[in-house]
Amino acid sequence: MSVSAVKKVVLAYSGGLDTSIILKWLEDEYQCEVVTFTADIGQGGEVEAARAKAQSAGVKEIYIEDLREEFVRDFVFPMFRANAVYEGEYLLGTSIARPLIAKRMVEIARETGADAVSHGATGKGNDQVRFELGAYALNPEIRIIAPWREWDLLSREKLMAYAERHGIPVELKREGKKSPYSMDANLLHISYEGYDLEDPWNEPSEDMWRWTVSPQKAPDRPTYLELTYRQGDITAVDGVAMGPVEVLETLNRVGGENGIGRDDIVENRYVGMKSRGCYETPGGSIMLKAHRAIESLTLDREAAHLKDELMPRYAKLVYNGYWWSPEREMLQAAIDQTQSVVNGEVRLKLYKGGIMVVGRESDSQSLFDESIATFEEDQGAYDQKDAGGFIKLNALRLRVAGKRRGL
Repeated sequence: MSVSAVKKVVLAYSGGLDTSIILKWLEDEYQCEVVTFTADIGQGGEVEAARAKAQSAGVKEIYIEDLREEFVRDFVFPMFRANAVYEGEYLLGTSIARPLIAKRMVEIARETGADAVSHGATGKGNDQVRFELGAYALNPEIRIIAPWREWDLLSREKLMAYAERHGIPVELKREGKKSPYSMDANLLHISYEGYDLEDPWNEPSEDMWRWTVSPQKAPDRPTYLELTYRQGDITAVDGVAMGPVEVLETLNRVGGENGIGRDDIVENRYVGMKSRGCYETPGGSIMLKAHRAIESLTLDREAAHLKDELMPRYAKLVYNGYWWSPEREMLQAAIDQTQSVVNGEVRLKLYKGGIMVVGRESDSQSLFDESIATFEEDQGAYDQKDAGGFIKLNALRLRVAGKRRGL
């Protein structure tokens, strides 16, 4: 794509260091008009700060949109119906936000007559893939500008020097001598990369964490929570009906107070390298534990096991940026079909970073039969002799093989 071909660009804009520089760079490099788009998906005060920064930069078209409800309802909740976890630990807090941002960027480009969209994801990371796969899936003809793949500002220090030359405000930390952490925040999580985390041996400093207290400093008494599920989604906390956003905000607060949701991971990026990141996902950690608990009571065994087998593929699709792919939608349809029976209540005990399921019930959908499962006299509900035939049938192939091979 030639520089001269671009007249207007929609920029995913946070108002932070990277995107503030990109805004200036796009205007200078492409001589184009920039439309800024900032989505409120739960990152807090950053949103209004972005408006002020865009205005001070002379941007004429500024989109600030509250997408929290859509984010949790249409992206976070469906993902948690799948119990999605990437590489055994990562709850996909950054990954799940990108398809929504890509969707809205493409829509705004259409509304404003923009030629292209642009983002602040680096050429080393996963987010460039997630943004662009989503954009291309929703508009095959969209043009994409990825500054990190074009410019030579390839370190935090160079970015800050560029900002200083062009009068772009920069927030420093660590005595003002080092670059800030690269951070991402939304209602599901907050992440940290860079600075002293680039050495996988370094323990994160306690003052890095923002959402959670240290488990050691969490209350000495446990906190109990009761979560109500309807068709696989939480609809009430401690008996109080809540919408998706309020549910996640509440669980984030309570989880954070109890030191829940911290993780420190070296993960395998889609672009081929390993990366170390730290994450706080207090509400998501609670949701994962509770959802598996209610499913353990209400799902048929083979449906539950098949879901568990599908989950790693689903998580990988989300992590790699294929939310809008036909295979993700196919898996989602299968997963959602199982959730009609996932109704009931789960009781949890939160204590110093730990989550324990201490109760689960479903008046209408429980498959737990006490008369069969009991260790006491079951009044003939289950004939234990039947197990003998079951075992012999399942052992038949093993016995045949043993005899044929002279064991």
